[in-house]
Parts: sequence; C-alpha cells; structure tokens
Amino acid sequence: MTAPADVAAAAGQAVLEALETVRDPELDEPITSLGFVASCTVSADGDARVRLRLPTYFCAPNFAYLMVADAYDAASAVPGVRSAEVVLEDHFASDAINGGVAARAGFARSFAGEAAGELDGLRADFLRKAVMAGTDQVCRPLLAAGRDPAALQAMRLGEVPPSRAADRLRQRRAELGLPAGDDAPLLIDPATGAPVSEAALPLHLRKAHVTRVSIEANSGICRGMLRHRYATPGAGQAAASEEEDR
Repeated sequence: MTAPADVAAAAGQAVLEALETVRDPELDEPITSLGFVASCTVSADGDARVRLRLPTYFCAPNFAYLMVADAYDAASAVPGVRSAEVVLEDHFASDAINGGVAARAGFARSFAGEAAGELDGLRADFLRKAVMAGTDQVCRPLLAAGRDPAALQAMRLGEVPPSRAADRLRQRRAELGLPAGDDAPLLIDPATGAPVSEAALPLHLRKAHVTRVSIEANSGICRGMLRHRYATPGAGQAAASEEEDR
C-alpha cells in the first residue's frame, strides 16, 4: 500500500507540473521557470496549497490577477485535488486578488469601482505580442541561414524546420484562433490572421524583432528583481528552466 506521504508528494508534483502551463501574460513564460511559485504542497486529503510571489510589491494587479486565477484553475484540475488555495504574497493588492480568485468573482468585481472590465482583451493583446515574438524566434535562424525575406513570406508553417520555437508559435496562434496548421502562412497579421503582404513584409519583420527583444529584456529585468527580493529559488524553477533550455 502506498503511504499517504508518498501520495501527497506525488500529488504535489502533479500540481507543480500543472503550474508549468500557467504563464506570465506579459513575459509569455511559465510562472515556474520565472520563480514565481514560492511553494506548492498537497495534503494527504487532496488539499492543494500554492503560494505565489512576484518581483516587486507593485507589480500590475491585472497581470497578477491573471496568474493567480490561472494557477487556481490549473491546480483545481489536477486529478486527486479536492480543493485548491492559491495565495499571492507580498503584493499591495494581494487581499483583493486572493479574495476575488477564491470567490471566483472575476477581476471587475474584485476591483469594483477601479476596474473597467474583465481581462480577456488584455490576455489577447499579450498573446498577439507573443505571436510576434515567436515569429522572430522562428524567422531569425532562417534569415541567418540565408533565406531571403521574400521566401519567408511564401513559406507555410509545415515548411518550417521542427523546433521548440515553431511549436510554441503554433500554440500561441491556436490560442488566438489564428491559422496554425501546416498549410497556414508563416507570416500573418496577429490581429486578423491575414497573410502579410510583400509591401508590409519589412515592417512586419522589424516589429517582430523589436517585440521579441522587448519581452526578453523585461524577462531579464523581472528575474533580476526577483532574485534581489527573494534569496531562494522558486518551487520547480530549476526543472522548468532546464526543460525550456532543451
């Protein structure tokens, strides 16, 4: 018979793996690899407890709310978890965020009188930026290998060499409902899904590169501030970072 402690440990690992699917909306990286998961435990009875932390006390509350709510959904969906509690610590709006997520109130009700509405539009905006950054991640190696920009315009996703960057680009496009199959154009407008025209090609590639550089710079800044604020690595941080590097 499996000991209760072993069951709880296995469940805790399963929840931690589920949290790897939760991303910082601005940085488009898992909260685990960023070090945002301070702790993750599951009791023998199946009660999951997750503690989150962020780089600063004043991180944007709308971004924070998305991460806490997504973490709650991810933890709650793990088989064997009967209840989930996700708590954001050391944040100026932690009470409103934690209470709102626990009550399933939504962002607007959690910040009544302050929020203009829910966060679906914000999430979509950041996904579109992720698509642009992912486009640069896929296109830069092709350009470095001698591909002409005009050739990229004619390429289909199925013609792109297999890579983690290509898989990630497909996933982000699919999340937005954009064409993501083998026959879809490599270069599309992330707002409409329309193929990029020849006239728009140079600007599109420049925007993709600038978006990628901006996201990666913000990621580096956030990682640095988190290390300065907290001396210990996050739960699952090393494993998640190793997986991303593969």
